[in-house]
Order: sequence, then C-alpha cells, then structure tokens
Amino acid sequence: MPFDPVLRESFDHIQLPVMYPAWVRFPSPRVGDLNEAIREALHAGGILDDIQPGMRIAIAVGSRGIARLPEMIRTVVEAIRAVGADPFIIPAMGSHGGATAEGQREVLESLGVTEAAVHAPIVSSMEVVELGHLSANVPVYMDRHAHEADGTILLNRIKPHTDFHGPIESGLAKMSVIGLGKQRMAETIHAYGPNGLRDLIPQAARVVIEQGHILGGIAIIENAYHDVADVAGVPPDGIGGVAEQALLTQARELMPSLPFDHLDVLVVDEMGKDVSGTGLDTNIIGRMLTPGVPEPAHPQINVIALLGLTEATHGNALGYGLADVITERCLNQIDWEATRVNALTAGIMNVWRGKLPWVARDDGAAVRLALRLCGRPDTENAQVMRIRNTLDIEQVWISEALVSIAQEMEHVIVREEPVAWDFDAAGRLKPLNAGTAIP
Repeated sequence: MPFDPVLRESFDHIQLPVMYPAWVRFPSPRVGDLNEAIREALHAGGILDDIQPGMRIAIAVGSRGIARLPEMIRTVVEAIRAVGADPFIIPAMGSHGGATAEGQREVLESLGVTEAAVHAPIVSSMEVVELGHLSANVPVYMDRHAHEADGTILLNRIKPHTDFHGPIESGLAKMSVIGLGKQRMAETIHAYGPNGLRDLIPQAARVVIEQGHILGGIAIIENAYHDVADVAGVPPDGIGGVAEQALLTQARELMPSLPFDHLDVLVVDEMGKDVSGTGLDTNIIGRMLTPGVPEPAHPQINVIALLGLTEATHGNALGYGLADVITERCLNQIDWEATRVNALTAGIMNVWRGKLPWVARDDGAAVRLALRLCGRPDTENAQVMRIRNTLDIEQVWISEALVSIAQEMEHVIVREEPVAWDFDAAGRLKPLNAGTAIP
C-alpha cells in the first residue's frame, strides 16, 4: 500500500483558543514621488553617465515581490531611452523558476514585470560566461546576454539575509553574483555554505563589476508595510562596499518583527519566494535551521503551522521545512521539480529546511495538530498568533493569552471583540484580511 503522508485525523477534540484581531504598528517612512526618486537615484549614483546613444543596456531584476516593482523598472527604462540607449530586462534570480529560461520569465510575469508593463523586452536565458576566478580558485560566472550588453544596471531590494549575517547580505552584490550568475554561480557559491555566502559574495561582486560592465545599482529600502521607504543610487564601487553596508543597516532598522518573544503556535497563511528567499523569513520566525549557524535567541516559537503557498511562488516551496505542520492543500501546491532544483542549488542551507513537516488534511486540522504538538495540555490558553505571511504582519490574530501582553505595548492595537475561527466546507480558513477594518 502506498504511503500517505497526510494525517487524516481531524483532532476535533482539541479546543481552539479565543482569538482577537490586532494591528502591529511600525515606523513607516515612505517615498512620495517614486518616479522622481528613481530618476534622482540614477543621477546621484552616476549610473547614466557612461551610457551613450545606441548602447544596449540590461536591467537586472530578481524574483522578489518588491513593492511597485513594474513602476520602478518602467522609470529606469524611460531614463535609459531618454539618453538614446536601448534597454532590456534580464531575470537575475539564480536557479529560481525551475532553473529554466521560460520559468524565470514566468516568475517575472507573476510579479507584474511583463514586456507590456515595463515597455522593454525580457531576454531570459540560463547561459553564462566565465569572467575569472577568486583567489580560492572559485570561478565567477555572468549571464551571457548581460555580459554582451554595453552595460548592466542592477535593481534590487536591500534586506537582511535569511541564511547568514554579515556586512553585506541581500541586495545588489548578491544579485550581481547569485542572480546574474544563474544556476551555475548559485551552485558554486552555495556549495561553500553560509560562511561562503558571507565571505565570497563581496569578492565575487568585485569581479562581476570590473569584468561585467556593471554601471551601478538602484537600491530599494522597504518599510515594515511592504512599501518603498527609500531609493538610493549606488555607483559600482559602492556595490558590496560601504554604501551598501549603510543601506543594509537602514533596512534592518525598518524591518518588521513579531511583537512577542514566545509563542506556542504561529499560524502562517502562506509562504513563497515572492515573500522571502526561504519562503518564511528566518529573521521574522527566529529559526535558521542551518548546520553551523546559531539559532536566534528570539522569538521562540514552539510550533509553526503553514497553510499554503503564494500564487507568485509558482510551486517553489523552498524552506517548507521551517514549518512543523503543513496542510494537504499546501503539499499539493508544491512543484517538486522547481523546489528540488532550488534546494539542491542552496546545498547545506536546505539539509534541515527540506525535511517534510507533519501534513494535516485541512486548515482546521493543521491548527489543531499544531496545538496538539505545542506542549500545552490546556490548548484554550495557548499563546497563538496568526499572520498572513512573514512580509505582511500588520494585521494579525492573537489568542486571549496574549491580549494582556499586547495591551502593554504601544505599537499593538487589539480589538475588544473576538473573531471566529471561520472554516469553510473544505476546512479552509477564511482569509485573514477579510471583513476587518483597521481601527
């Protein structure tokens, strides 16, 4: 008889805690005129200075769900055309999209980055050229079409990485190496583990910048509400250097965080590559689950229940092992080929994160199973929090056991009326943001 990974028990005997809608407030600087901010960044970074009429200029775009991404790309396209050059878009996302040219194009399109939306062609390929070697005899690769262009502009969000911490984490240097290097470079760097990522990315970025005609980068800083807080133009010598380090510090200060140091259960509606490179942002959930990397001190979460995947992740469930319980629906959403390609590329970072969690038959069973596993016999008194995803934690649910703690926090607002655990006939939980207004 074939093995069925789904735990069919409903766990109806487990009592669900009373939940209350709550809103978590964070500092929220925001760019006013985004188009003007992009134009200013291009000039401030000297990015347009060396572009001459007739040149072909690549714009590198990744797989993250960056706020207002198509609008920003379109502004860069218009600025390049204004100086008489010919822009085109390059997917710069390593092995994402199943490590295929068409898959990477589809990832961009799912983010709204279509040729019609950004007014420029998308040139997607997995072909690379070798630029040189690092001192450790590590080869450095770059997308062939970007290399053959007269110059490349990077456009990416700066944020703390989910696999390692160092002076340079996620941002322009990483895109120039892992993103533009396609699967070949992503595998090469990830083979050295998290310390290799930390140490080799800045070194490899210098090779790409010097040998690959990198004109500079547009760095995006987001606030905790997934909106654009700042835009900066970074010249080539600032990529992987002091300028990018300062932007990472700024990004870290604006990151959201869970308001509680301990939870018995965290319920997450969705995860995906558009949310975080690991699907669930390790900086938010307080779990690294990587050999040789210390675990964060907080938050301490006993059990994480994941209900599904985002549509924009295209079935890539990299990092699903960060959760302890998933639903059968989530399991069926997984594109195993895309997930395995990405997981194998990431190497040691997915030894533990790639293990299959408990699988419950539906959302209700998943929540109850998480409560069964969380270490509390009195589940009605468990400290439980529900979020949409780790990028969007403004509107949440919190259990009654957390209300008094939240009321002592100036940045958390709790509504007095409880909210019902509303499951439909298929056992699916009503969307978190439906029917509740911000007070």
